[in-house]
Amino acid sequence: MVDAQHPPEVDRAAASRKAVAARRARASLKRDIATRVIWPQAVLRRAKSDPAGPAATMRVTEFLTALPAIGEGKRDRVLAQLEISPVKRLGGLGVRQQKALGAWLDGRFPEPQARAGRSRLVVLAGPTAVGKGTVAAEIKAHHPAMLLSVSATTRPARPGEVEGEHYFFVDDAEFDRLVAAGELLEHATVHNKYRYGTPRGPIERALADGRTVLLEIDLQGARQVRSADPSAALVFLLPPSWDELVHRLVGRGTEGEEERARRLRTARTELAAQHEFDHFVVNDDVARAAAEVAALAR
Repeated sequence: MVDAQHPPEVDRAAASRKAVAARRARASLKRDIATRVIWPQAVLRRAKSDPAGPAATMRVTEFLTALPAIGEGKRDRVLAQLEISPVKRLGGLGVRQQKALGAWLDGRFPEPQARAGRSRLVVLAGPTAVGKGTVAAEIKAHHPAMLLSVSATTRPARPGEVEGEHYFFVDDAEFDRLVAAGELLEHATVHNKYRYGTPRGPIERALADGRTVLLEIDLQGARQVRSADPSAALVFLLPPSWDELVHRLVGRGTEGEEERARRLRTARTELAAQHEFDHFVVNDDVARAAAEVAALAR
């Protein structure tokens, strides 16, 4: 007969592994909240829909301090203001407390809203290493109705990249000429190192012919396109999680340690700017993400 007060060793080991996995899941979710891979309102919805998940089992104190610019002092004042006990978990909040916390979040961290409508000029941007190029290549291969623009860059070609197919590789003098001649729709210096720009001529000709055009560019370029053409549909590509974004950047192996650290700092800044975009697509599956982006085209 099994003693309920003293479970078998195998049961204790399984319970320990389960507890470790749960703590890791909550820690990963806190990193996602801090980097805005997921917005806090979505975490509240997860806590309500999945009572056993990491969102529901996270203490409200952990949740609040994971938010940008919320320290312990501010956290305690918010809890007192909303009349929420610090020992509460998100999944254990009452209806009144859920509503009060949701309203506070809406005022402090407004959740980005997707814009209705479609456009013939679609801009795909997102944080470094999120897979913009991979999704764009999938669109080019399986959604040929969209014309994928080819950018000019001063960055050296990576192994396997083809001139005129992946990029137009130019030196600084030629890039200066393109800028001076007004031949770039947008251009920017990325990671304080290399310059990228979109040649204007092919884009304008394609749009004049009634084609749909996809620009795969960085945040600075997306802002310039929005300024030049407010009707453009700006799509922000999100990673499934912050941990996955870090894994993709490190696993890519094309940058050194200093460059990776710089790119991760940039990624945090880029994620915080997603509210400027019209649509949001999570790159957890390349084919699905590409189909979702293509569906936004008119």
